[in-house]
Amino acid sequence: MCASPFKFLSAGPPPPRVVLLRDALFFSRAVPVLATATAAEVSAQAGLALEAISPFPLAQLYYGLFWVPGSERALVFASYRRRFTVEQTEAWPAAEWVVPAFASVLGSAVAPATTIVLSSPDGLTAVHWEQGPVPSLVLHRPLAPEATDEDRLHLRAELLRAVGESRAIVDLAEPPAALPSHSDKEVVFKSGGFEATLPTSLMDGLDVRDRDELAMLRRARKRDLVLWRAAIGCVAACGVFALGELALMGAGLWQKARVLNMTAQSPLVGRIMEDQRLAGRIDDLATKRLYPLEMLTVVLSKKPAEVQLLRATTTDLDHLKVDAQTTNSGQISGFISALQAAPECAKVDIPDQRAHDNLATFTLIITFKPGALKPMPPPATS
Repeated sequence: MCASPFKFLSAGPPPPRVVLLRDALFFSRAVPVLATATAAEVSAQAGLALEAISPFPLAQLYYGLFWVPGSERALVFASYRRRFTVEQTEAWPAAEWVVPAFASVLGSAVAPATTIVLSSPDGLTAVHWEQGPVPSLVLHRPLAPEATDEDRLHLRAELLRAVGESRAIVDLAEPPAALPSHSDKEVVFKSGGFEATLPTSLMDGLDVRDRDELAMLRRARKRDLVLWRAAIGCVAACGVFALGELALMGAGLWQKARVLNMTAQSPLVGRIMEDQRLAGRIDDLATKRLYPLEMLTVVLSKKPAEVQLLRATTTDLDHLKVDAQTTNSGQISGFISALQAAPECAKVDIPDQRAHDNLATFTLIITFKPGALKPMPPPATS
Protein backbone atom coordinates (compact mmCIF):
# COMPACT_ATOMS: atom_id res chain seq x y z
CA MET A 1 0.00 0.00 0.00
CA CYS A 2 1.36 3.43 -0.95
CA ALA A 3 1.99 5.93 1.82
CA SER A 4 -0.37 8.87 1.99
CA PRO A 5 1.12 12.08 0.50
CA PHE A 6 -0.42 14.03 3.38
CA LYS A 7 1.53 11.90 5.86
CA PHE A 8 4.71 12.62 3.89
CA LEU A 9 4.05 16.37 3.92
CA SER A 10 3.24 16.40 7.64
CA ALA A 11 6.42 14.47 8.51
CA GLY A 12 8.55 17.62 8.17
CA PRO A 13 12.14 17.82 6.93
CA PRO A 14 14.44 14.79 7.15
CA PRO A 15 16.86 14.54 10.11
CA PRO A 16 20.20 16.32 9.72
CA ARG A 17 23.12 14.23 8.47
CA VAL A 18 25.28 13.75 11.59
CA VAL A 19 28.19 11.29 11.59
CA LEU A 20 28.87 9.91 15.09
CA LEU A 21 32.47 8.71 15.51
CA ARG A 22 33.66 6.10 17.99
CA ASP A 23 34.47 7.55 21.42
CA ALA A 24 37.48 5.21 21.67
CA LEU A 25 39.26 7.30 19.01
CA PHE A 26 39.25 10.52 21.12
CA PHE A 27 40.85 11.84 24.26
CA SER A 28 39.19 14.76 26.08
CA ARG A 29 39.99 17.38 28.73
CA ALA A 30 38.00 20.02 30.62
CA VAL A 31 39.83 23.36 30.28
CA PRO A 32 39.08 26.30 32.62
CA VAL A 33 38.18 29.53 30.81
CA LEU A 34 36.91 32.97 31.78
CA ALA A 35 33.13 33.30 31.91
CA THR A 36 33.46 36.67 30.13
CA ALA A 37 35.60 35.27 27.29
CA THR A 38 34.46 35.39 23.69
CA ALA A 39 34.06 32.38 21.42
CA ALA A 40 37.25 33.30 19.53
CA GLU A 41 39.23 33.57 22.78
CA VAL A 42 37.94 30.20 24.00
CA SER A 43 38.81 28.59 20.66
CA ALA A 44 42.37 29.94 20.84
CA GLN A 45 42.76 28.78 24.43
CA ALA A 46 41.45 25.32 23.52
CA GLY A 47 44.04 25.09 20.73
CA LEU A 48 46.82 25.96 23.17
CA ALA A 49 45.54 23.36 25.64
CA LEU A 50 45.50 20.64 22.98
CA GLU A 51 49.03 21.48 21.88
CA ALA A 52 50.15 21.19 25.52
CA ILE A 53 48.56 17.79 26.23
CA SER A 54 48.95 16.15 22.81
CA PRO A 55 52.17 14.70 21.42
CA PHE A 56 51.05 15.82 17.94
CA PRO A 57 50.65 19.35 16.54
CA LEU A 58 47.14 20.66 15.80
CA ALA A 59 47.66 20.19 12.04
CA GLN A 60 47.78 16.41 12.64
CA LEU A 61 44.66 16.30 14.83
CA TYR A 62 40.93 16.18 14.30
CA TYR A 63 39.61 18.21 17.21
CA GLY A 64 36.64 20.13 18.54
CA LEU A 65 35.33 21.84 21.65
CA PHE A 66 32.13 22.35 23.59
CA TRP A 67 31.62 25.64 25.41
CA VAL A 68 28.45 27.46 26.40
CA PRO A 69 28.78 31.27 26.65
CA GLY A 70 29.12 32.29 30.30
CA SER A 71 30.52 28.93 31.39
CA GLU A 72 33.85 28.74 33.25
CA ARG A 73 34.75 25.44 31.63
CA ALA A 74 35.26 24.21 28.04
CA LEU A 75 35.47 20.59 26.98
CA VAL A 76 38.12 19.93 24.32
CA PHE A 77 38.67 16.64 22.51
CA ALA A 78 40.94 15.44 19.72
CA SER A 79 42.13 12.41 17.79
CA TYR A 80 45.20 11.66 15.69
CA ARG A 81 44.25 11.98 12.03
CA ARG A 82 46.00 8.78 10.97
CA ARG A 83 43.66 6.75 13.13
CA PHE A 84 40.98 7.33 10.47
CA THR A 85 41.12 5.49 7.15
CA VAL A 86 40.28 7.02 3.78
CA GLU A 87 37.13 4.89 3.64
CA GLN A 88 35.99 6.35 6.97
CA THR A 89 36.44 9.97 5.87
CA GLU A 90 34.85 9.56 2.42
CA ALA A 91 31.37 10.18 3.82
CA TRP A 92 32.36 13.30 5.77
CA PRO A 93 31.91 15.93 3.00
CA ALA A 94 28.25 14.89 2.60
CA ALA A 95 27.54 15.23 6.34
CA GLU A 96 26.41 18.39 8.07
CA TRP A 97 28.36 17.57 11.24
CA VAL A 98 31.01 14.98 12.19
CA VAL A 99 31.28 14.60 15.97
CA PRO A 100 32.22 11.98 18.60
CA ALA A 101 29.31 9.83 19.80
CA PHE A 102 29.40 11.35 23.30
CA ALA A 103 28.67 14.78 21.75
CA SER A 104 25.06 13.67 21.20
CA VAL A 105 24.33 14.00 24.96
CA LEU A 106 26.03 17.36 25.55
CA GLY A 107 22.83 19.32 24.94
CA SER A 108 20.86 17.59 27.68
CA ALA A 109 19.47 19.51 30.65
CA VAL A 110 20.97 17.71 33.65
CA ALA A 111 21.19 18.43 37.33
CA PRO A 112 24.57 18.80 39.11
CA ALA A 113 26.47 15.55 39.83
CA THR A 114 24.80 13.70 36.93
CA THR A 115 26.50 10.98 34.90
CA ILE A 116 25.30 9.65 31.56
CA VAL A 117 26.64 6.22 30.57
CA LEU A 118 26.69 5.50 26.82
CA SER A 119 26.87 1.88 25.75
CA SER A 120 28.37 0.83 22.41
CA PRO A 121 29.61 -2.51 20.99
CA ASP A 122 33.25 -1.56 21.61
CA GLY A 123 32.96 -0.06 25.12
CA LEU A 124 31.30 2.30 27.58
CA THR A 125 31.56 6.09 27.80
CA ALA A 126 30.74 8.11 30.92
CA VAL A 127 29.93 11.83 30.63
CA HIS A 128 29.85 13.54 34.05
CA TRP A 129 28.62 17.01 35.03
CA GLU A 130 29.74 18.50 38.34
CA GLN A 131 27.67 21.63 37.74
CA GLY A 132 26.86 23.91 34.84
CA PRO A 133 26.08 23.00 31.22
CA VAL A 134 29.61 21.83 30.29
CA PRO A 135 30.74 18.32 31.42
CA SER A 136 33.67 18.15 33.78
CA LEU A 137 34.80 14.68 32.65
CA VAL A 138 34.44 12.28 29.74
CA LEU A 139 35.86 8.78 30.20
CA HIS A 140 35.82 5.82 27.81
CA ARG A 141 36.68 2.22 28.58
CA PRO A 142 37.05 -0.35 25.78
CA LEU A 143 35.25 -3.65 25.85
CA ALA A 144 36.19 -6.84 23.99
CA PRO A 145 33.66 -8.14 21.43
CA GLU A 146 33.33 -11.42 23.33
CA ALA A 147 32.59 -9.64 26.65
CA THR A 148 29.58 -10.89 28.60
CA ASP A 149 26.83 -8.86 30.26
CA GLU A 150 28.65 -9.42 33.57
CA ASP A 151 31.81 -7.92 32.09
CA ARG A 152 29.80 -4.92 30.90
CA LEU A 153 28.30 -4.39 34.37
CA HIS A 154 31.74 -4.69 35.97
CA LEU A 155 33.13 -2.10 33.52
CA ARG A 156 30.20 0.24 34.25
CA ALA A 157 30.90 0.06 37.99
CA GLU A 158 34.58 0.81 37.36
CA LEU A 159 33.65 3.85 35.24
CA LEU A 160 31.34 5.25 37.92
CA ARG A 161 34.07 4.87 40.56
CA ALA A 162 36.50 6.73 38.31
CA VAL A 163 33.98 9.52 37.72
CA GLY A 164 33.29 10.08 41.38
CA GLU A 165 30.08 10.72 43.29
CA SER A 166 26.98 10.85 41.08
CA ARG A 167 23.56 11.81 42.38
CA ALA A 168 21.86 10.76 39.15
CA ILE A 169 22.91 8.12 36.61
CA VAL A 170 21.34 7.81 33.16
CA ASP A 171 22.09 4.65 31.17
CA LEU A 172 21.68 4.75 27.39
CA ALA A 173 21.78 1.46 25.50
CA GLU A 174 22.93 3.27 22.37
CA PRO A 175 24.02 6.80 21.42
CA PRO A 176 21.11 9.18 20.69
CA ALA A 177 20.20 9.62 17.01
CA ALA A 178 19.47 12.94 15.27
CA LEU A 179 15.74 13.57 14.75
CA PRO A 180 13.87 15.75 12.24
CA SER A 181 13.50 19.31 13.51
CA HIS A 182 11.16 22.11 12.44
CA SER A 183 13.96 24.64 13.02
CA ASP A 184 17.32 24.86 11.26
CA LYS A 185 18.76 26.58 14.36
CA GLU A 186 19.04 23.44 16.51
CA VAL A 187 19.69 19.69 16.39
CA VAL A 188 17.68 17.25 18.50
CA PHE A 189 19.12 13.89 19.60
CA LYS A 190 16.98 11.18 21.17
CA SER A 191 17.51 7.70 22.60
CA GLY A 192 14.47 6.09 24.19
CA GLY A 193 13.05 8.59 26.64
CA PHE A 194 16.26 10.64 26.70
CA GLU A 195 16.46 13.82 24.60
CA ALA A 196 19.18 16.43 24.08
CA THR A 197 19.00 19.65 22.06
CA LEU A 198 22.05 21.47 20.72
CA PRO A 199 22.06 24.82 18.90
CA THR A 200 23.73 24.62 15.49
CA SER A 201 26.27 27.23 16.60
CA LEU A 202 27.52 24.79 19.26
CA MET A 203 27.36 21.88 16.80
CA ASP A 204 29.76 23.79 14.55
CA GLY A 205 32.30 23.90 17.39
CA LEU A 206 31.92 20.15 18.00
CA ASP A 207 32.69 19.30 14.37
CA VAL A 208 36.13 17.63 14.20
CA ARG A 209 36.85 18.04 10.50
CA ASP A 210 39.75 20.11 9.14
CA ARG A 211 38.99 23.77 9.84
CA ASP A 212 39.87 25.02 6.33
CA GLU A 213 37.84 22.29 4.64
CA LEU A 214 35.02 22.89 7.10
CA ALA A 215 34.96 26.60 6.28
CA MET A 216 34.72 25.77 2.56
CA LEU A 217 31.90 23.30 3.19
CA ARG A 218 29.96 25.81 5.27
CA ARG A 219 30.36 28.52 2.63
CA ALA A 220 29.12 26.09 -0.01
CA ARG A 221 26.21 25.11 2.25
CA LYS A 222 25.23 28.75 2.78
CA ARG A 223 25.43 29.34 -0.97
CA ASP A 224 23.26 26.28 -1.63
CA LEU A 225 20.80 27.46 1.00
CA VAL A 226 20.55 30.89 -0.64
CA LEU A 227 20.06 29.30 -4.06
CA TRP A 228 17.47 26.89 -2.66
CA ARG A 229 15.52 29.72 -1.03
CA ALA A 230 15.74 31.74 -4.24
CA ALA A 231 14.42 28.75 -6.18
CA ILE A 232 11.59 28.32 -3.66
CA GLY A 233 10.81 32.03 -3.99
CA CYS A 234 10.73 31.74 -7.78
CA VAL A 235 8.41 28.73 -7.58
CA ALA A 236 6.15 30.61 -5.16
CA ALA A 237 6.14 33.66 -7.45
CA CYS A 238 5.28 31.45 -10.43
CA GLY A 239 2.45 29.96 -8.38
CA VAL A 240 1.15 33.43 -7.57
CA PHE A 241 1.38 34.43 -11.24
CA ALA A 242 -0.43 31.23 -12.25
CA LEU A 243 -3.19 31.94 -9.75
CA GLY A 244 -3.42 35.49 -11.06
CA GLU A 245 -3.66 34.21 -14.61
CA LEU A 246 -6.40 31.76 -13.62
CA ALA A 247 -8.20 34.58 -11.84
CA LEU A 248 -7.96 36.75 -14.95
CA MET A 249 -9.26 33.89 -17.10
CA GLY A 250 -12.14 33.37 -14.68
CA ALA A 251 -12.88 37.10 -14.65
CA GLY A 252 -12.77 37.14 -18.46
CA LEU A 253 -15.24 34.27 -18.68
CA TRP A 254 -17.49 35.96 -16.13
CA GLN A 255 -17.31 39.26 -18.04
CA LYS A 256 -18.04 37.48 -21.33
CA ALA A 257 -21.09 35.79 -19.82
CA ARG A 258 -22.18 39.13 -18.37
CA VAL A 259 -21.85 40.88 -21.75
CA LEU A 260 -23.78 38.09 -23.49
CA ASN A 261 -26.51 38.32 -20.87
CA MET A 262 -26.63 42.11 -21.21
CA THR A 263 -26.74 41.87 -25.00
CA ALA A 264 -29.58 39.35 -24.82
CA GLN A 265 -31.54 41.62 -22.50
CA SER A 266 -30.82 44.87 -24.37
CA PRO A 267 -33.97 44.71 -26.61
CA LEU A 268 -36.18 44.08 -23.59
CA VAL A 269 -34.47 46.88 -21.61
CA GLY A 270 -34.88 49.21 -24.62
CA ARG A 271 -38.57 48.46 -24.86
CA ILE A 272 -39.01 49.02 -21.13
CA MET A 273 -37.20 52.36 -21.29
CA GLU A 274 -39.25 53.46 -24.32
CA ASP A 275 -42.44 52.45 -22.51
CA GLN A 276 -41.32 54.47 -19.51
CA ARG A 277 -40.59 57.47 -21.71
CA LEU A 278 -44.00 57.25 -23.38
CA ALA A 279 -45.68 56.77 -20.02
CA GLY A 280 -43.90 59.82 -18.70
CA ARG A 281 -44.91 61.81 -21.78
CA ILE A 282 -48.51 60.73 -21.42
CA ASP A 283 -48.41 61.61 -17.74
CA ASP A 284 -47.02 65.04 -18.54
CA LEU A 285 -49.74 65.64 -21.12
CA ALA A 286 -52.39 64.42 -18.73
CA THR A 287 -51.28 66.23 -15.59
CA LYS A 288 -49.25 69.17 -16.84
CA ARG A 289 -50.20 72.06 -19.10
CA LEU A 290 -48.28 73.41 -22.07
CA TYR A 291 -47.80 77.17 -22.08
CA PRO A 292 -46.78 78.04 -25.66
CA LEU A 293 -48.25 81.57 -25.56
CA GLU A 294 -46.57 82.28 -22.24
CA MET A 295 -43.25 81.04 -23.70
CA LEU A 296 -43.67 83.22 -26.75
CA THR A 297 -44.60 86.20 -24.58
CA VAL A 298 -41.31 85.88 -22.67
CA VAL A 299 -39.39 85.69 -25.97
CA LEU A 300 -41.20 88.69 -27.47
CA SER A 301 -40.54 90.75 -24.35
CA LYS A 302 -36.81 90.29 -24.81
CA LYS A 303 -36.69 90.52 -28.64
CA PRO A 304 -34.88 93.54 -30.10
CA ALA A 305 -36.80 95.57 -32.68
CA GLU A 306 -34.45 94.57 -35.49
CA VAL A 307 -35.04 90.82 -34.88
CA GLN A 308 -37.95 89.24 -36.73
CA LEU A 309 -39.40 85.92 -35.55
CA LEU A 310 -40.16 83.49 -38.38
CA ARG A 311 -41.47 80.44 -36.54
CA ALA A 312 -41.87 79.17 -32.95
CA THR A 313 -42.59 75.57 -31.96
CA THR A 314 -42.63 73.70 -28.64
CA THR A 315 -40.69 70.43 -28.40
CA ASP A 316 -42.02 69.55 -24.93
CA LEU A 317 -43.37 71.27 -21.83
CA ASP A 318 -40.18 73.21 -21.09
CA HIS A 319 -38.57 73.81 -24.51
CA LEU A 320 -39.34 76.32 -27.24
CA LYS A 321 -37.65 76.36 -30.64
CA VAL A 322 -37.52 79.76 -32.34
CA ASP A 323 -36.40 80.50 -35.91
CA ALA A 324 -35.60 84.21 -36.47
CA GLN A 325 -33.72 86.59 -38.72
CA THR A 326 -32.16 90.04 -38.50
CA THR A 327 -30.27 92.52 -40.65
CA ASN A 328 -28.05 93.37 -37.68
CA SER A 329 -26.18 90.25 -36.54
CA GLY A 330 -24.86 92.11 -33.51
CA GLN A 331 -28.35 92.00 -32.03
CA ILE A 332 -28.25 88.19 -31.75
CA SER A 333 -25.90 88.06 -28.78
CA GLY A 334 -27.86 90.75 -26.98
CA PHE A 335 -31.06 88.84 -27.63
CA ILE A 336 -29.55 85.66 -26.15
CA SER A 337 -28.20 87.50 -23.12
CA ALA A 338 -31.56 89.07 -22.43
CA LEU A 339 -33.29 85.67 -22.61
CA GLN A 340 -30.71 84.06 -20.31
CA ALA A 341 -31.27 86.87 -17.80
CA ALA A 342 -35.00 86.24 -17.76
CA PRO A 343 -36.13 84.53 -14.52
CA GLU A 344 -38.24 82.03 -16.46
CA CYS A 345 -35.32 80.76 -18.63
CA ALA A 346 -32.84 78.07 -17.56
CA LYS A 347 -30.60 78.28 -20.62
CA VAL A 348 -30.52 79.29 -24.31
CA ASP A 349 -28.78 77.32 -27.06
CA ILE A 350 -28.13 78.48 -30.64
CA PRO A 351 -27.56 75.33 -32.70
CA ASP A 352 -27.70 77.10 -36.09
CA GLN A 353 -26.67 80.52 -37.37
CA ARG A 354 -26.15 81.64 -40.99
CA ALA A 355 -25.54 84.95 -42.73
CA HIS A 356 -26.28 85.80 -46.41
CA ASP A 357 -26.62 89.20 -48.18
CA ASN A 358 -26.62 91.22 -44.95
CA LEU A 359 -29.33 88.93 -43.53
CA ALA A 360 -28.56 86.65 -40.59
CA THR A 361 -30.85 83.73 -39.82
CA PHE A 362 -30.56 81.74 -36.59
CA THR A 363 -32.31 79.18 -34.46
CA LEU A 364 -32.74 79.34 -30.68
CA ILE A 365 -33.70 76.49 -28.36
CA ILE A 366 -34.89 78.00 -25.10
CA THR A 367 -35.16 75.84 -21.98
CA PHE A 368 -37.60 77.16 -19.39
CA LYS A 369 -37.41 76.39 -15.70
CA PRO A 370 -40.01 73.82 -14.60
CA GLY A 371 -42.98 75.59 -13.03
CA ALA A 372 -41.67 79.09 -13.84
CA LEU A 373 -44.36 79.84 -16.42
CA LYS A 374 -47.72 80.94 -15.15
CA PRO A 375 -50.92 80.92 -17.18
CA MET A 376 -51.90 84.22 -18.65
CA PRO A 377 -55.00 85.79 -17.10
CA PRO A 378 -58.14 85.51 -19.23
CA PRO A 379 -59.04 88.60 -21.22
CA ALA A 380 -61.31 91.04 -19.46
CA THR A 381 -64.95 90.99 -20.52
CA SER A 382 -67.07 94.15 -20.73
